[in-house]
Amino acid sequence: MGDPEERFRGARRRAVLDAVRAAVEPQGVAELANALGVHVNTVRFHLDALVAEGAVSRRTQRPAGRGRPRTVYTGAPGMDRGGARGYRLLAQVLVGGLAAKDAQGRGDAEAAGHAWGGFLVDVAQPPATTGAAAAARLAALLADLGFEPAVEPDAIRLRHCPFLELAEEHGQVVCSVHLGLMRGALAAMSAPLTAGRLEPFAAPGSCLARLAPVGPRPEGAPG
Repeated sequence: MGDPEERFRGARRRAVLDAVRAAVEPQGVAELANALGVHVNTVRFHLDALVAEGAVSRRTQRPAGRGRPRTVYTGAPGMDRGGARGYRLLAQVLVGGLAAKDAQGRGDAEAAGHAWGGFLVDVAQPPATTGAAAAARLAALLADLGFEPAVEPDAIRLRHCPFLELAEEHGQVVCSVHLGLMRGALAAMSAPLTAGRLEPFAAPGSCLARLAPVGPRPEGAPG
């Protein structure tokens, strides 16, 4: 159920945020405290937290006549960042759209993966001049992404898929992204290897990425 005091604090902070957003004009601490019927120090405490979270903006307002400037608060642009997310649904929408394009969709998926593979490589590192060095660097990158890779002779075994549910539904698209990512990463390393092909579920519990010497056109590359 959670800590009752923490729940109360969260409800109070939400009330302060709602009051700031509902106001037509920028509000001072005293105005907000009066509107909510709470002590000014309570409002100031929650306003400081909301400013730190980026939900509220704070600025100094000059008086219309004589008097001292005052600090006022307004709602920051954008939505409340505390709500739920639906990234899996977004992924399903995008992957489903690519799957509907058949071969073109697979090519687009591989191209997107290729671009990201190159982006993820640390270009400050020296080129991977040997196959062993390239395979090791690629495996390290894939490990960071959650694939649980294991380097084998002329291959990398992927023992976990971070997009498993999507791969089970639209395997050709998701695997094309993975293949493109590996090819893009190896190309960015100036490696003498490329990912020749990806064998989905080549063995129980794993997929296999076959590595091959760089050639004029890798096997399975989109035409």
